[in-house]
Amino acid sequence: MSDSTHDLRQRIVAGKFVTEEAALARLRGELAITASERSIIENAAVTLVGAVRARSGEQSVLDVFLKEFGLSNEEGVALMCLAEALLRVPDEATVDALIADKVLSGRWDSHLGRSDSLFVNGSTWALMLTGRVIALDRLAGSTPLDFIGRLTNRVGEPVIRNAMRRAMRILGAEFVLGRTIDEAIERGRGEHGDEGVFSFDMLGEGARTGADAERYTAAYAQAIARVGADAAGRGVVDSSGVSVKLSALHPRYEYAQADRVAQELYPRLLDLTRRAAAADIGLSIDAEEADRLDLSLDLFERLMRERDLRGYEGLGLVVQAYGKRALDVCDWVIALAGAINRRIPVRLVKGAYWDAEIKHAQVLGAPDFPVFTQKANTDLSYLVCAQRLLRAGKRVYPQFATHNAHTVAAVMRLADATSAFEFQRLHGMGELLYTVAGSQYPTLPKVRVYAPVGGHRDLLAYLVRRLLENGANSSFVNRFLDARTPPRDVVRDPLSVIEAQSVRHPRIRLPSALFGIGRVNSKGTDLTCAEAWPALRTALEPYLAATLPVQRSATRADVLAAFDAARTAQVEWNERRASQRAGCLKALADAIERATPHLLALLIREGGKTIPDGVSEIREAVDFCRYYALLAELDFEHPIELPGPTGESNHLSLQGRGVFVCISPWNFPLAIFIGQVAAALAAGNAVLAKPAEQTPLVAAAVVTLAWESGVPKAVLALLPGDGSVGEQLTTLAEIAGVAFTGGTATARAINRVLATGRVRWCHSSQRLAARMRCLPIRRRCSNS
Repeated sequence: MSDSTHDLRQRIVAGKFVTEEAALARLRGELAITASERSIIENAAVTLVGAVRARSGEQSVLDVFLKEFGLSNEEGVALMCLAEALLRVPDEATVDALIADKVLSGRWDSHLGRSDSLFVNGSTWALMLTGRVIALDRLAGSTPLDFIGRLTNRVGEPVIRNAMRRAMRILGAEFVLGRTIDEAIERGRGEHGDEGVFSFDMLGEGARTGADAERYTAAYAQAIARVGADAAGRGVVDSSGVSVKLSALHPRYEYAQADRVAQELYPRLLDLTRRAAAADIGLSIDAEEADRLDLSLDLFERLMRERDLRGYEGLGLVVQAYGKRALDVCDWVIALAGAINRRIPVRLVKGAYWDAEIKHAQVLGAPDFPVFTQKANTDLSYLVCAQRLLRAGKRVYPQFATHNAHTVAAVMRLADATSAFEFQRLHGMGELLYTVAGSQYPTLPKVRVYAPVGGHRDLLAYLVRRLLENGANSSFVNRFLDARTPPRDVVRDPLSVIEAQSVRHPRIRLPSALFGIGRVNSKGTDLTCAEAWPALRTALEPYLAATLPVQRSATRADVLAAFDAARTAQVEWNERRASQRAGCLKALADAIERATPHLLALLIREGGKTIPDGVSEIREAVDFCRYYALLAELDFEHPIELPGPTGESNHLSLQGRGVFVCISPWNFPLAIFIGQVAAALAAGNAVLAKPAEQTPLVAAAVVTLAWESGVPKAVLALLPGDGSVGEQLTTLAEIAGVAFTGGTATARAINRVLATGRVRWCHSSQRLAARMRCLPIRRRCSNS
């Protein structure tokens, strides 16, 4: 790797979670288009949209369908939900109920006749009649119609179920060129003639097993052979090609399995690339989620530097403009092309995993998102990347994949007479746009069709992704054919839109603010890039090398002394304001995050955890502390006023019960341990905590942090040991309750002890399979 490409790779890694403000500021500074040129581009796009709408009778079936049933109306939402849910529903009864719910929720007759498309009107009739057939059973009562209704329910709905699935397949077939590569090539030739060029994608949303990977690899190899035979030596630019999804070639295509990827996936990819080179056709590496970007660039560069592929200029990379690192990736590809003295095809797309990226970053507790949250920001990123690629000269061959009239107009304005590039569109979509653009721009280059190929098994997942992507209210595809939307509103200059709105989407919370103002989300650790590991290893090293102390088991005297001290201390703890107790738990949460290296090392050495599992458990512990702190503030800080008659005031106060015994298991020695303890402390109880005998050091570490965070030692006592210590604790007289997580046999034994009556007014909270929200409290009512 040359110094230039190495430095750019470092920038790509560092920029994964850059703030949207910083990323946008850089793009605005990089855009070399004057205000007058922006106006010219927008006016050209308006003209293009108007010309397309004037020929609306030539719209594709999918364009018409998405226009009528997008996500801007209840019926469109019902269809999208139905299509997505049918993927995962395993039984027919649930399918029937799902169809009934979604179809009955729509006012399908409002769409009847609004479209000139026979397909859309036919769909509307079917859905309207289906809704009425299903509704018949709901209207049936104790009359002869009851029998007819039940009969319709039994006979009609399975038919409807099969019909809906078939309808989804028919709709999906509009997105898919053929079930096999032979069928796709023949259909493509029939629809576009010998001049049509395609990028064939063998459908598959990622291998889940080794058998899946082998099946997809074989399908890619067959496609390359068939497309190569059809290319007849026309070269990588003028012939069709194949797109490869790396996650389809291996079931564990992820950074944690980088060694396996290098040993198992790479040879498959290398073989496919050699086949494509021998056939002299293009082979594009499809883009996937942000977590896989670094790994995909490693594989791509390794391929580009293979000696026997030096003369091959068909190996391309897909770049997603919605990613904040898109421009850096373009710069890296350009630098790599210069380093190896070879042209690299680059397909520039907007991006296909936006909703998943947002959710994943929030769940991960990332510092920010790897993608832009505002559509206009993505549009600007696309323009800046396009500008960079067009200025790179012969180092790259840009392939602009878009259905956006403004993007088409902008690219045509940015390109000069010497620019070699092409446009791309999805099969079934955008054909009319490019037909009209060809009339408006005599120098419009070739338009390659991205053509999915596959059978029904892989069809629905792809269909759902495209419906959700293009049916959204903000989607250009959804809006530009809608005559109710002024053309200029559809194709407004992205920079003008950005200047009139907030940098970030106001309704998308940063990962840290996922739970609103009530509590802060726990911080995550990104383990998907190489640069994260050296710092983590350095932080862990002293704790992993240290000699572990030996934890002494509690004696009977320890148990009795701790209980006596806890009973006394609980009174003062319960009398503290709930906000003070919550403050201690919040401080504990912060302390746990600061002590991550120490706790992670203990989880690894004592609990046998992997690093990802250990990180997740620490985050869960932090979340428990903040969650119960919030509940304490909401439920315990002030009496709750109850409804009552005029002249009477009724209030409910929640108080701690006394001393709680918390017994936790070995498999989650930190999260479950502190979760039980935090709940009891938040409610004003004192705690006698017994961790699993296998993991006392983890418990000791977090209890020490709790003491340092303001929890009195008498209020929280640690009593490690084997089952005999737990038995002593649960048989103490006057304990207020037991929180237990563990085996069923032990839980039953504890219940039998509590049922003898030796333990007064005791509350038992047991977790065997699922965690319950449980705040151990005593209610106190007052009226006046």
